[in-house]
Amino acid sequence: MTPNTYSMTWNLDDFFPGGSSSKEFHAHLKKVEEDIHSFEKSIKDWDAASSKDTGLAAILKKFQKADLGLEQAESFVSCLQAQNMGDVKANELRGIVTSLASKFNTAVTHLDKALVQIDDSVWQRLIEQDHLKELHFVLNERRRQAAEKLSKEEEALINDLAVDGFHGWEEMYDAIVSQLNIPFKENGKEVHLSVGQAQNKLSSHDRQVRKRVFDEWEKAWGEKAELLAATLNHLSGFRLAVYKKREWNDVLKEALEYNRMSKETLDIMWKVISDNKKPFVEFLERKASLLGVDKLNWYDLDAPVTESAKAYSYQEGASFIIRHFGEFGSELARFAEKAFEGRWIEAEDRPGKRPGGFCTSFPLSGQSRIFMTYSDTYDNVSTLAHELGHAFHTYAMKDVHPLNCHYAMNVAETASTFAETLVADAALELAKDDGEKLALLESKIQNSIALLMNIHARFLFETRFYEERKKGMVSTARLNEMMEAAQKEAYADSLGLYHPHFWGSKLHFYITDVPFYNFPYTFGYLFSLGIYAHAKKEGKEYEQKYISLLKDTGRMTVEELAKKHLGADLTKEEFWQAGVDLCIKDVEEFLSMTK
Repeated sequence: MTPNTYSMTWNLDDFFPGGSSSKEFHAHLKKVEEDIHSFEKSIKDWDAASSKDTGLAAILKKFQKADLGLEQAESFVSCLQAQNMGDVKANELRGIVTSLASKFNTAVTHLDKALVQIDDSVWQRLIEQDHLKELHFVLNERRRQAAEKLSKEEEALINDLAVDGFHGWEEMYDAIVSQLNIPFKENGKEVHLSVGQAQNKLSSHDRQVRKRVFDEWEKAWGEKAELLAATLNHLSGFRLAVYKKREWNDVLKEALEYNRMSKETLDIMWKVISDNKKPFVEFLERKASLLGVDKLNWYDLDAPVTESAKAYSYQEGASFIIRHFGEFGSELARFAEKAFEGRWIEAEDRPGKRPGGFCTSFPLSGQSRIFMTYSDTYDNVSTLAHELGHAFHTYAMKDVHPLNCHYAMNVAETASTFAETLVADAALELAKDDGEKLALLESKIQNSIALLMNIHARFLFETRFYEERKKGMVSTARLNEMMEAAQKEAYADSLGLYHPHFWGSKLHFYITDVPFYNFPYTFGYLFSLGIYAHAKKEGKEYEQKYISLLKDTGRMTVEELAKKHLGADLTKEEFWQAGVDLCIKDVEEFLSMTK
């Protein structure tokens, strides 16, 4: 391989050679099962209520060992399923890993309940000991949350039932999507596109291509709508039944606690966004005018307004990212180069791959893997930078205690969007002419539209759907109606045609591990803009401060994180307004250039 020619397929054999038939992986699963059993036994043998010393430290070591082994297994199976949705063995392995995760979660539930039994004064002395002091935040958090749950027997039963119930419905969604393809006529013959390939076509310059793909897209999802509706209803029904038993009335309680974020912060963020929709509507109206239509349809949202957009081969995209990461800091650049050279990235455009993109961590190997489908556009470069940001976040925490490395999705999306912004601004500064600058500026604004409008629509839909689901099953027609209403509100009714089956086509509504996986994206975006402002002021010296911030993401609330590292109050409008104003500044420049 010549220098700077990076493979577009990843290497999973570094972990377990042989893919879904790997003997080494089966041996690893057996070891994980043994580690979980050892962890379970240590909890059963520990008399927490009468314990004056710390058997807790030994238990936490077993917790850590089982947790890391399980995460390694989950990541491997996720990669196998993503790279080939037809890999039947990988789907079988998913069932085994889900079952192990259930056993582990039950053991964790027993540990958490044991922590509650410890007398408050004994507990304070315990966590002030040197070997536990650094874990005080996560241990206090586990103890507090456990006190709000059911008995350990009831919580264990929920975990057991979730394997074929709750998590089973997520697997059902994956099974449905794996059979879905989008017919499309290309060069006179019909081809069948994967969902990911079809999605890329919605960025085409040709409106007729976009319309044809979208029509087939809506039709394909519509044909599966009844199955998808049943899946979503049962998944959400399970979640709501658990909430009801725990006497949790607010459907967002779990999501907010998971994201270590207050309701006050979430509400003020959405308020500022809602109050500032007008400039973004003006952008959408101007874009419609530039495309020669009265109003944009859903399939026009990602359409380029100019053909001056530079094409980036995978090699060019990789070099661009490494170079401009280096302008922020040498550690980030070196890390990205290592990821490309080590074949950490699956980017090849081929049938059978899962749609979308993700980054997953292999903690026992100190590596990550990135999944996407690359097709030579700047947006693909942006996605690649985004996922590398996730991977760098994991790398930045390499010296942090493993139990302090469990950061939530809102701060996870901070590192990714920060990396994306670095690349976006570099591309804008290097634009060769107004046409290229306009294309890049539009791409940057499209990102703002996605995070401030599209994600807002997801949030509105999902919270309303869960409230309605409390009263009973929600029909397909009603889901379409609610989705379209949420999109109209979030986009301030600025579009002509919406995407009523979006609730079926968006994986995030079906993810069981992360509740309400929508607002963390918007939080991460605006929070990263606050970090970016500091980085611009301080230059390359800021990289170590940035790494320090990332290291703290698993051991404090987001409000504490912002106060400590940015001197900001997230419960006040000022912080969010400053972030939104940066997005509006891009819109104003675009409007000025396209008068």
